[in-house]
Amino acid sequence: MLDFNRFEIFTFDCYGTLINWEAGILSALHRILSSHKKKIDDATLLKLYGDYEQRSEHGVFRPYREVLESVVRQFGIEIGFTPTAEEVRSLPDSLPTWKPWPDTVAALRQLKTRFRLAILSNVDDDLFAGTRPQLGVDFDEVITAQQAQAYKPSLKLFELALSRINAPAHRVLHVGQSLYHDVIPAQALGLATVWVNRPSARPGVGAVKAAEAKPDLTVESLSELASAAVHN
Repeated sequence: MLDFNRFEIFTFDCYGTLINWEAGILSALHRILSSHKKKIDDATLLKLYGDYEQRSEHGVFRPYREVLESVVRQFGIEIGFTPTAEEVRSLPDSLPTWKPWPDTVAALRQLKTRFRLAILSNVDDDLFAGTRPQLGVDFDEVITAQQAQAYKPSLKLFELALSRINAPAHRVLHVGQSLYHDVIPAQALGLATVWVNRPSARPGVGAVKAAEAKPDLTVESLSELASAAVHN
């Protein structure tokens, strides 16, 4: 078990860890696919989403809104339909409506009584601004891909976070749902890590690339982490 007394700040991935992004992604994509009479099971849809997103984030940096629009276009190319301009926009436009996991707000409020909290998210500032009111706490720092001009698992976002949160790496605990995007790069910079293994149509992987890693702690929910950290 981690000694939580050594930490002064928790940094969180947002979409997947705090927000049920799979439900948001699947809802938006199923609407698009059904309008073109296409049907794909959820696990396959998430794998394709992860592949297309990763492809879109490579190369010259572009805003996450454009990444999500590119994902929709790639579905059209690969599956054989032409999305309308409105459908292309519908995935990023839906992001502010994606809901927190049921345990997120209470767990964040519990953790806030003892630790500083920060966000490290592969997102644009304006898109996160739409999500922020749903999370129920004031974050001490918010670091986005837009600010770092890079997407996790790039170390640039984590390095920017460490430069801003005013705490050495060994005093930081990074919490994420993706081994690939969060646990592996955080460990590379000496951060302790928690993997939140959320329920998924692709258990253990979700809408991201599969990866092997050994987090310092694995939990099934944020409430499990909050209970362990605050009562440690």
